[in-house]
Amino acid sequence: MIIVTGAAGFIGSCLIRRLNDAGYSDIIAVDEFSRPDKMRNLEGKKIREQVHRDVFVTWLQENHADVDALFHIGARTDTTEQDTAIFDRLNLDYSKALWDLCSTHNIPFYYASSAATYGLGEIGYTDDHTLIPQLKPLNPYGQSKQDFDVWALQQTQAPPVWAGYKFFNVYGPNEYHKSRMASVIFHTARQIKATGGMKLFRSHRPDYKDGEQSRDFIYVKDVVDVLLHFLEKRPPSAIYNLGTGTARTFLDLATGTFRSLGLEPNISFIDTPADIRDTYQYYTQADMAKLRELAGYTRPFYSLEDGIDDYVKGYLKEELIW
Repeated sequence: MIIVTGAAGFIGSCLIRRLNDAGYSDIIAVDEFSRPDKMRNLEGKKIREQVHRDVFVTWLQENHADVDALFHIGARTDTTEQDTAIFDRLNLDYSKALWDLCSTHNIPFYYASSAATYGLGEIGYTDDHTLIPQLKPLNPYGQSKQDFDVWALQQTQAPPVWAGYKFFNVYGPNEYHKSRMASVIFHTARQIKATGGMKLFRSHRPDYKDGEQSRDFIYVKDVVDVLLHFLEKRPPSAIYNLGTGTARTFLDLATGTFRSLGLEPNISFIDTPADIRDTYQYYTQADMAKLRELAGYTRPFYSLEDGIDDYVKGYLKEELIW
């Protein structure tokens, strides 16, 4: 059996869809299952059992012999949350417990890290293990992911095969429940439907024009294809970047969303909210050499335009799940 934590969430539910499409149906879905808007993401998917996250560690201790792999995608992902105790409990300590169990019982372990660990990108965006301890995240969420990455690299006992994925800006279907944390594509489509226009964050740095803040945007279908590659090919254990390797501007993203909706762009700018202004990343771009060369993942990624088109026309127009 294959376990997916965060199963009712954005990436977790898309991973289950991809596993189902590849013929895997013996899946244990782990989440807290309290929100109807998230439970919609599991509709139509083949799973064996749902296990609440609060009892999952005990469940794994009792059922480890039947587990073929664990994808630990679940986490507290709110970048505006400042309570470090929440992240210590849900992101750091919980992940350590699962790592230890997978190490003890020889279970392949794949977990979600984040590009938020890179902070302002002072030393670039390379997933070189020797540089990871030097990274300086900008918020408690990023720090919790950084803390676990550093801890994992220090361990002498490890799962038989493992990987951490520094997810860059993931977008795509099944993020309807994410509210403020949903992708800019999602918010653009919603704003266009409601008002006919889109408001992007104004730049508060002289070296960036309004809308030219750039991120490495990756379509969730590419993300779960990579995760399936790891399940089936078992590349060398490491922490890997998971982006496209190409930074694109928010103007590109918003313009592409208008075009996929068959509309002319109508874009204006508002101040970046004060509570995130000091920790706002103006540029990210993943170095993808390790995934391509060490892990042997050679498939091309969706271009931003093609990913937006598939997302908007295939899902957002009718608010369908995948």
